[in-house]
Amino acid sequence: MPKSKEYLSSSEESDSGSDVPKPKKRKAEKEPPKKQEKGKSSEKSKAESSDVEKGPNGELMFQLARMRYATVSEFRGKVLVSIREYYEKDGDLRPGKKGISLSLEQWNSLKDHMEDIDKAVKKF
Repeated sequence: MPKSKEYLSSSEESDSGSDVPKPKKRKAEKEPPKKQEKGKSSEKSKAESSDVEKGPNGELMFQLARMRYATVSEFRGKVLVSIREYYEKDGDLRPGKKGISLSLEQWNSLKDHMEDIDKAVKKF
């Protein structure tokens, strides 16, 4: 068995007689799903922002950048606040490895330190 999945000899891959690995095809990044227009969703409450979208698993998603979202979701009965990069695969937006999930206790601690963090950022 070859050491790398990317490089297979021609005898294992095909009878073409070439030992050159096939280049991986990259899909062009697509835009994240379109947000719903204001007033169109009955699921939104007055307390929620108009920039909120519902994810495929019912989580609330707040777009921070092109493919970066803050989400509020439930996992094993606990509420989590996550900041994560997303990627698109087969037309679906999926969470990537880069990110962090905070428990409610950690989220509240971050909020308590927000003024101090903001002051530190302004010093730079």
